[in-house]
Amino acid sequence: MTTEEVPAQSSTERYRAVQQSEDFQRLRRKLRNFIFPMTVAFFLWYLLYVLLSAYARGFMSAKIVGNINVALIFGLLQFASTFLIAWFYSRYANRELDPIADSIRNKLNEGDE
Repeated sequence: MTTEEVPAQSSTERYRAVQQSEDFQRLRRKLRNFIFPMTVAFFLWYLLYVLLSAYARGFMSAKIVGNINVALIFGLLQFASTFLIAWFYSRYANRELDPIADSIRNKLNEGDE
């Protein structure tokens, strides 16, 4: 019984070459340029909500309309901001990240043929 060995090193070398390519580095840089600032902004926004809830009870309990107070508005805005960030990321990825990723994938698949 014979077994054929697939040259694993050649595919490993290809993936390393892709990882070190300028396109891949540009893709990572663009992703980081979106992810890090957005994460910090959302974390600070959430922290503001928590700190105001803990230390500014008078402000957070101020009624806006009927029984709706500032805390409820801030809480609902947390959900809205989460969906807004997801929507914004989707647009950013479609416009900035996906074309680079497609290019990298096509170059990698060219080596399979």
